[in-house]
Amino acid sequence: MKARLLIIDDDPNTLASLARAFRLAGHEAAVCDSAVRALEMLRRQEEEFDLIFSDVVMPGKDGLAFLEEFRALGMNTPVVMMSGQAHIAMAVRATRLGAIDFLEKPISSDKLLLTVENALRLKRLEEENRQLRQKLGKHEMVFASEPMKRVLAQIERVAPTETRVCILGESGTGKELVARTLHARSQRSSGPLITLNCAAVPVELVESELFGHEKGSFTGAASRHVGKFEQAQGGTLFLDEIGDMPAAMQAKLLRVLEEGEIERVGGGSPVKVDVRVLVATHRNLEALVREGKFRQDLYHRIFVFPVVLPPLRDRREDIRLLVEHFSRQLAEQNGWKPVSFSPEAIQELQLYNWPGNIRELRNAVERILLFAPGGSGESIDAASVHAALPQMAQPGETSSSAPGGLAARVETYEREQVLAELKRQQFHITNTARALGLERSHLYKKCQQLGIDLSSAKKGSES
Repeated sequence: MKARLLIIDDDPNTLASLARAFRLAGHEAAVCDSAVRALEMLRRQEEEFDLIFSDVVMPGKDGLAFLEEFRALGMNTPVVMMSGQAHIAMAVRATRLGAIDFLEKPISSDKLLLTVENALRLKRLEEENRQLRQKLGKHEMVFASEPMKRVLAQIERVAPTETRVCILGESGTGKELVARTLHARSQRSSGPLITLNCAAVPVELVESELFGHEKGSFTGAASRHVGKFEQAQGGTLFLDEIGDMPAAMQAKLLRVLEEGEIERVGGGSPVKVDVRVLVATHRNLEALVREGKFRQDLYHRIFVFPVVLPPLRDRREDIRLLVEHFSRQLAEQNGWKPVSFSPEAIQELQLYNWPGNIRELRNAVERILLFAPGGSGESIDAASVHAALPQMAQPGETSSSAPGGLAARVETYEREQVLAELKRQQFHITNTARALGLERSHLYKKCQQLGIDLSSAKKGSES
């Protein structure tokens, strides 16, 4: 593989010999006789390099100072350090600063080319890992809030077991993501994860979808069909919106859970299945049982270990992380230039109540990015966010609870949220700013804007 290399050394003979060795091996090599000039060139991004070789002992700025400043600029090109005056302390410091190798002069051509080969191999592995993380990132749980930390603790506890889990939460809170995480951390992770949304399948087809059917068992059954239970053999079956399952099917599902076997539609003999069943719903199952719309015996079979997902409005401190996650994901998927959100934009997103929860937030981020200023590297401001959000009153927001116009209501709500978080964090400014997704200095400014006297508020809470 051909590589583009940069050599930094104050000795012209070293520059010439190394450049010649690399070029004879088919690589491209640029040279620079000063760490200062090399930094200027790299900062201007005049060229992109696959690998940088830098001498350590140079007049002015030495190689270690170059490496430290290079990394501080956020550049991640691999760097190999070289020196004719090498000692262990120098090598250790170079490694700690991020050098991938340390070569002692004089350096043989074989050693140089092997170093290049190893660096390129490492780069390929990192790229493969990055692509793998992108794929896994589609199903990544992103949070920092205490409610979600408690959810993860529950997942860690129950995932390795065979216990049936009932995932509860409003639409869009990430119930399927929790099911995927439970499966991935279970002893069945090498098996399949099969999902069925009970609310999305016509009543007359639910049995066939779950248990399968034999050829000719009903009109249109032109061939044998393997149902979800058999597809999930040795793995996990996730039944989403279990509260919408037809009553007739509830009885049949109960029998499968009790006996561990299914019977295909039109089949004459039972089929053994080894499947862990996870269920989820946004409905109140206890209320459905009381109303006679859900079997009590099935309820007790599936409601063994409940995991309750909080709505997004109860975990607003996660909004910043989720926005950053979705922004990266969407930019990579669509080939967009990454765009950041200003603290004010994040705050605007945190003020909205998100009735559609995380699903609605992701859609909103995509909508905002579509209209983001392109190619300029500008960050998204609060006005852009405000324009992309539904212009409606928040749930529970009335003229009596927040008198005045929209601006006054927003200010009242904002003040209440800041004060509540200050009390939760015992007036620890850094922790409060982090929980609200703000910079520490921005929190001070926000308190001034809202008329919050921190010392008076703290005394008032203690009295």
